[in-house]
Amino acid sequence: MLDQGAPPHHDATATAPSPGLAARLVRRKPVERLVAEGGQGEGGSLRRSLGLWQLTMISIGATLGTGIFVVLGEAVPKAGPAVTLSFVIAGLTALFSALSYAELAGTIPVAGSSYSYAYATMGELVAWICGWCLVLEYGVSVAAVAVGWGEYLNELLDGTIGVTLPAVLSAPPGDGGIFNLPALIVVLLAMTFLLGGARESARANTIMVVVKIAALVLFCAIGVQGFRSGNYEHFMPLGMAGVSAAGATLFFSYIGFDAASTAGEEAKNAQRDLPRAIMLSLIIVTVLYVLVAAVAVGAKPWRNFTDSEASLAQIMTDVTGQSFWGTLLAFCAVVAIASVVLTVLYGQTRVLFAMSRDGLVPKVFSKVHPKTGAPRANTVIVSLFCGVLAAAIPLGQLADATSIGTLFAFALVNVAVVVLRRTRPEMPRTFRVPLSPVLPALGFGFCVWMMGSLSTVTWVVFGVWMAAGLVFYFVYGHRRSRLATPDTSEVRTHQK
Repeated sequence: MLDQGAPPHHDATATAPSPGLAARLVRRKPVERLVAEGGQGEGGSLRRSLGLWQLTMISIGATLGTGIFVVLGEAVPKAGPAVTLSFVIAGLTALFSALSYAELAGTIPVAGSSYSYAYATMGELVAWICGWCLVLEYGVSVAAVAVGWGEYLNELLDGTIGVTLPAVLSAPPGDGGIFNLPALIVVLLAMTFLLGGARESARANTIMVVVKIAALVLFCAIGVQGFRSGNYEHFMPLGMAGVSAAGATLFFSYIGFDAASTAGEEAKNAQRDLPRAIMLSLIIVTVLYVLVAAVAVGAKPWRNFTDSEASLAQIMTDVTGQSFWGTLLAFCAVVAIASVVLTVLYGQTRVLFAMSRDGLVPKVFSKVHPKTGAPRANTVIVSLFCGVLAAAIPLGQLADATSIGTLFAFALVNVAVVVLRRTRPEMPRTFRVPLSPVLPALGFGFCVWMMGSLSTVTWVVFGVWMAAGLVFYFVYGHRRSRLATPDTSEVRTHQK
């Protein structure tokens, strides 16, 4: 005889009212579910093979070199000698956000980085916006750094065999060329390493990081010999507005420290090692950035930083009067910038992996090759997209677009750490932001301030990008989200 007071088994979910649009937009993914799904993909799983050393090298690899080797020449004309102060301001902004990243990475050690943190704390729509910003941050920065790689490649070719690539093949439209072939080549090289798996990519990156640190130490040792105190007269010629504008551009140089958080599902001990790797890498990078910038401006009048992205190699040549040192630095820069492309491209693929697993982007991005443990199709698609972007768009536009996406995502992370403290205070945390919520609030405020320093054109590009992302979300993502329909295992649990 049936129990008249109990609903039929097959109607357990059918009779549940469908949530409205507003409820679907703010649905959150439980932290426990995020962690439980760690490493799982379509057809295979990511492999946990990275320790503290490799994670720190990933963060340094994604960060160190981008601003110094490439964007310094773009930032100095905006701030003058005060570019050193711009680096400090950008570093402080990164530090506040890094503290929040460290806490969340130790609490929610997953591949999605700030996208996943937002999903657990502020709901699906905010998570999508954050993830879309990360696509801009990582994808466009790969292209921007690849452009600078081409500049140093030309310096290296000129110093070794006395030839350079013609502008038509080494510069994008608008900069005197048609197609930036070197930029495309370095992205494809990075793709080749990534297809071999995380462990192999980490080994290659570690070697390149050692080379780039040695190169910057060498630059400081030689560049200081050409130091002229007169180059620091009129320290702030364009005022605080110039310092702020340069700092907003240079924030692009700090995006790498969060790359370790995208490796949460491939770390051996993610909760312990991710916070340490994030903080350690940021400290090392900031110290080197400020030292190199101070030496560079002291050795070369700030008004002369307008002719090439390969400014450090030129300073070495000018100070010594010998092309050998500039050529050596150009070689180190070619290696160093390649590591930035490698590690940032890695971060991009892992963010899309997490978004795909949640159903917000196509499943092809979460397919894992069973032998290598790498998302192969994801890697190829992202690499081709970034390579074409690098070959077709000038560096300055790419750097500013990356900065605004980064700042927006970091602002959300500072909010997320406060929200999770209030909603899940009992969760174990291997690292806690000191003086919370004061420091996260400062991190949020700095990010908003620096976003306001970016140009109107950058804001327009950002607005168009976000509009396109929202259209994609409402047409595709929110309908296919895995949270739209509860897992059958969860339904059975509630029925019991």
